[in-house]
Amino acid sequence: MNLKQYMRENFTEVRHTTLNPKGPGAVRIHLIPPKFDDNKPAASVAIINGQDIIPVNYAWSVLLAEFINEVNKYHGREVSDEDVSNILNATCKNVKKVFPVISKKRIKNDIRTMMETFEQVAYGKEVTTDIGYMNIGEYSEHMKAPHRMDIMVSAMEKQGHWNCNQCCVHCYAAGQTDSAEPELTTEQWKKILDSLKEIGIPQVTFTGGEPTMRDDLFELIDHARWFISRLNTNGIKLTKEYCKKLHDCELDSVQITFYSHDRETHNRLVGGDHFDETVSGIENALEAGISLSVNTPLCTLNKDYTETLKFLKSKGVTYVTCSGLITTGNALKENSEALQLSTEEIKKVLSEATDYAYANGMEISFTSPGWIEGSFFEAHALNTPSCGACLSNMAITPGGNVVPCQSWLSGKPLGNILKDSWESIWNNEECIKHRKHSALMNGDCPLKKPAGSAKTNNEGGQDK
Repeated sequence: MNLKQYMRENFTEVRHTTLNPKGPGAVRIHLIPPKFDDNKPAASVAIINGQDIIPVNYAWSVLLAEFINEVNKYHGREVSDEDVSNILNATCKNVKKVFPVISKKRIKNDIRTMMETFEQVAYGKEVTTDIGYMNIGEYSEHMKAPHRMDIMVSAMEKQGHWNCNQCCVHCYAAGQTDSAEPELTTEQWKKILDSLKEIGIPQVTFTGGEPTMRDDLFELIDHARWFISRLNTNGIKLTKEYCKKLHDCELDSVQITFYSHDRETHNRLVGGDHFDETVSGIENALEAGISLSVNTPLCTLNKDYTETLKFLKSKGVTYVTCSGLITTGNALKENSEALQLSTEEIKKVLSEATDYAYANGMEISFTSPGWIEGSFFEAHALNTPSCGACLSNMAITPGGNVVPCQSWLSGKPLGNILKDSWESIWNNEECIKHRKHSALMNGDCPLKKPAGSAKTNNEGGQDK
């Protein structure tokens, strides 16, 4: 069998496996094939733990595909040394059908090198193999779907009543045109998850509204074991028992929104007395062994962000993110816009925050594209954020409508995941336009309004 025939017949779906699933430091691998084109072939990509994207050449694509096939035959049981030997031998046998002149020794060495490389990437270690650099913008024409889908399982309003246990000043989902659309049922969301797997989207984020308001959330997360799964929450419901259930469902990570170390400030921004509950949620998630990040939308009331980092560090938090505001859709819009920081103010906050984070073993990211020039991020050893709408990520609203990202809730949706074919959604004229913009990788968010701008645009948002 020649390579082109193999790729045409075998690279029609995403392959997935998990190495060391029961122990610490699991490595989850999704091998994503490109759109097949005889006249314009492209390499595949491997996504490690839902985060790092690695280009995989044709030979390694075949090697990894066959290795995953063999590893997955042992799913659900402990793999012995004899099993490992059998996996390697079977992989070699299958690879040699495509590359008959390559020796068995060379194939085994390549497998070991590949797995060592993926582990180094997953654990944040120095990568000793030259794996190259892949710009997702340049790869966009070969993509059949985004790498992450944010599923907004919980609506902001339900049966005419407010359906969130907070009323945040900066909430992007409140007051938007779809905030009162009926929530889909458990079976409908399961059907959507099955469709996303078939489409080949390796990561899903359960968000809302507040996703923990759904009684069936554990059932949905359990149904999403194939994916890299993430939960975005305010943390209020994360009791010890709740976190244990999340861990048992094999949730990969949780992001909790926390506004400030100062009780009064946090409670003012979330619209209720929930400081203690959110702090307990952070503590309980860490105790349960769930990978945790804490996000803080920055504004004039919490620009003492370094003090919040000190508080989080004392709790054991090591990974934090922060963002600017895109004032939209929130229940108290006028207050939100009045609390917006200028670019220079955010740069000052970030300068102090990064100094503290790096000195104290914390990882920090700023997630709002288009606020700050690239040279600032380079000078402070931060990744430059860029818009990923219709490229790296998209979102599904509580009623099943597909939108460019979870912040882009106003306007006409790109389609409905339960009613329209994925091809018609992905190739929607608006979707293509947004994807081309994101592929420029210029860091600009089309929804951003600078501080002090006219208060007329009702599109956009930020993490809750």
